[in-house]
Amino acid sequence: MNKIFKFVAIAEGVSYLALFVNMIFNKHSNPELYKSLLFPIGMTHGILFISYIYLAFMIKENQSWNGKEFAIVLAGSLIPFGTFYIERKYLKNA
Repeated sequence: MNKIFKFVAIAEGVSYLALFVNMIFNKHSNPELYKSLLFPIGMTHGILFISYIYLAFMIKENQSWNGKEFAIVLAGSLIPFGTFYIERKYLKNA
């Protein structure tokens, strides 16, 4: 389960960055490309985000996270590059 969470954490971070890159570079310079990529990237990111939160709750006991650590793990999904930090700091033994 920990390896799955580690994979989802990285994939969620990549999808978050892909969403930002699409919004920043394509919205004004290439609106057609922006519109065509927004749904698949957004849907993928949404599924990975929900999976990240669900899996965090599932492995909380296994990882022995206290309340503060668990809150940091959850907050990592809201901050760009946050899941990469979580993966390095809290999941290095997974």
